Amino acid sequence: MRNLFCAALIALIALPAAAETPERRISVSGQAVIETAPDMAIVRLGVTHKDKQATNALRKTSDAVAALMSRLSGLGVAERDVQTSSLSLGPVWNTPEGGGPRVHWGYEAANMITVRLRDIDTVGEALDALVSDGANRLDSIRFALQDPQEAMDEARRRAVANARHKAELLADAAGVALGDTVSISEGSGERPSPERMAPTMMRSDSVPIAAGEVEIEASVSMVFELTPPE
Repeated sequence: MRNLFCAALIALIALPAAAETPERRISVSGQAVIETAPDMAIVRLGVTHKDKQATNALRKTSDAVAALMSRLSGLGVAERDVQTSSLSLGPVWNTPEGGGPRVHWGYEAANMITVRLRDIDTVGEALDALVSDGANRLDSIRFALQDPQEAMDEARRRAVANARHKAELLADAAGVALGDTVSISEGSGERPSPERMAPTMMRSDSVPIAAGEVEIEASVSMVFELTPPE
């Protein structure tokens, strides 16, 4: 009986030591970038007008934007690809040449729209036409993929392969073997690549457009078990 009690006591004492054995794992990150030509342009442009009367400034701006929307429809741009992005009306102040307090002159209205142009070969011509129809403010243009899924999937595959390659290299250098995958987490996105904007140039009579490439970027963090070498 006493021998059984001693054996049980020894087993209980040994349990914490076994539980405290550190896990043999390695954590690595992997990255990949897919560079591809865009097939869509996203443009933010609109109209601003000043007038001594607020109603006149707003009306002129509204009429001009209505003309822009009509032109876009004529160019085959769907309604879902045109969205009002900002609408503002504010006072305009003038400062006398000789100094002194500012004088209220009138009002400035601005109406901006964001347009997705899915026929990327005609972006320059579309911008030229919109400016001719009254657009007097161009805030931004960026290029994107209408369906980035295929490029995104390939970027993910390459990011995982990159992480595994790093883990295998480090494990081999440490004299251990790479075991099972414990966890994977991801972070990814799409970004323009300004340094690659020159190769593809689309031109209208007055608006040259360089589409360049966009980059689809994927990054992963992975944890692997480590095992003694065979």
